[in-house]
Amino acid sequence: MAHVVTENCIKCKYTDCVEVCPVDCFHAGPNMLVIDPDECIDCTLCVEECPAQAIVAHEELPPDQAHFLELNRQLAQRWPVLAAKIPAPPDAEHWDGIPHKLPLLER
Repeated sequence: MAHVVTENCIKCKYTDCVEVCPVDCFHAGPNMLVIDPDECIDCTLCVEECPAQAIVAHEELPPDQAHFLELNRQLAQRWPVLAAKIPAPPDAEHWDGIPHKLPLLER
């Protein structure tokens, strides 16, 4: 079982979750983080740390977010590991909670 970064991370990209991850399974893209499902040990530490509440267990993914499991897997193979917290984008708070952001994902 793995945790999944979902759509609400897009353009928010808070990295509080990265600091608590014991296995460095987060990967950073231009405007989103993803979790490598093969590296995630399901410790759940990141879930509470995410200010945007964008991380969920894969079995709890809402149907409209189910495709994010595969998207996390694919993008984790392309994006570099992020092992330390970095500043959130200046407009992150504005984007938190805005739906239908998938077209804004920069790959």
